[in-house]
Amino acid sequence: MILNPIETLLDRTLSGQDLSTDDALLLLQQTDPRAIEAIRETSDRLREKQVGNTVTYVINRNINFTNICEQHCSFCAFRRDANAPESYWLTLETILQKTADAVERGATEICMQGGLNPEAKIDGKSLKYYLKIVQTIKSHYPQIHLHAFSPQEIQFIARQDQISYETVISSLKEAGVGSMPGTAAEVLDDCVRAIICPEKINTQTWLEIISTAHRLGMPTTSTLLSGHIETPQQQITHLNHLRTLQQNSLEFNPSAITEFILLPFVGQDAPPIIRHRVKRDQPILSDALLLTAIARIFLGNWIINHQPSWVKLGLKGATQALNWGCNDIGGTLMEEHISTMAGAQGGTCMEVETLEQAISSLGRYPQQRDTVYNNIY
Repeated sequence: MILNPIETLLDRTLSGQDLSTDDALLLLQQTDPRAIEAIRETSDRLREKQVGNTVTYVINRNINFTNICEQHCSFCAFRRDANAPESYWLTLETILQKTADAVERGATEICMQGGLNPEAKIDGKSLKYYLKIVQTIKSHYPQIHLHAFSPQEIQFIARQDQISYETVISSLKEAGVGSMPGTAAEVLDDCVRAIICPEKINTQTWLEIISTAHRLGMPTTSTLLSGHIETPQQQITHLNHLRTLQQNSLEFNPSAITEFILLPFVGQDAPPIIRHRVKRDQPILSDALLLTAIARIFLGNWIINHQPSWVKLGLKGATQALNWGCNDIGGTLMEEHISTMAGAQGGTCMEVETLEQAISSLGRYPQQRDTVYNNIY
């Protein structure tokens, strides 16, 4: 009897209907193992229906060019003050060396983000500095896809130089940035943001910047930082923001949001302000998997590619997520610092062979892709 209303909702999704936010919240609040298994099975069936049995991955490298940051997000163990012993700021030469190494190892993508360093300027202009990074990489490796600079970095540049978001994004696109990470979203609820990242852009600004990128022809990803102080209702509100944004963006950009990535909170080495509220070192896998399934069910008609974080969940957990609605297992990364410095235990690099073995262990088919989900043969 418990399953009847749940089965009714799930049957509707299998027929192609979108869930309402109330429906999604009802699913997310289920605790009965039979209901949870029904949700998992539905997400897996939708995944197969929407994208098939191929599981994709990208050969990429993370380059976090500085950990010097003017902000103090309560979940971040990566940022440092400029005078801290552990602070760093990579030279252009070092960035180019890391790119060269990545290309030699088969990378098709450089994912680049960094702290908000007020000194990162050329001739007193922040945009000139960011453009110099892009131009340096693209002049040597024009084939590499630059997946770079979050909405928070776009706002930082625009504020520093007193220019519009459109000017920043269009300039970076013209220089060679191919897509924008949908990070800095955390939870798109300003009550949550006021606690975990009060200095960051608010929900409306994040949505505005991503929408501007789409309007200018730049695809983005999307993320959700889950499992800290947010409520199930706030998680669903976040997903609804993403779905609405995608629905609006697809009217003028057929790419828009290319993927959704759930980022479970890692608290082991997070700052004390958040550890006092979240007394847990590592993500709760069962919670992450259920939310992963709900995300597929809620978003899948509009954002078809879903990816777990092997850095945060470990490869075993990420592999399980492939049975909870995910069709992509992420990238090789080559070096990952932000989650690892927070205490994530998944590692900093993954070999292609390891990812392919994990995919094949489920009877699914591994496929290399590029950043915007074109297959690479």
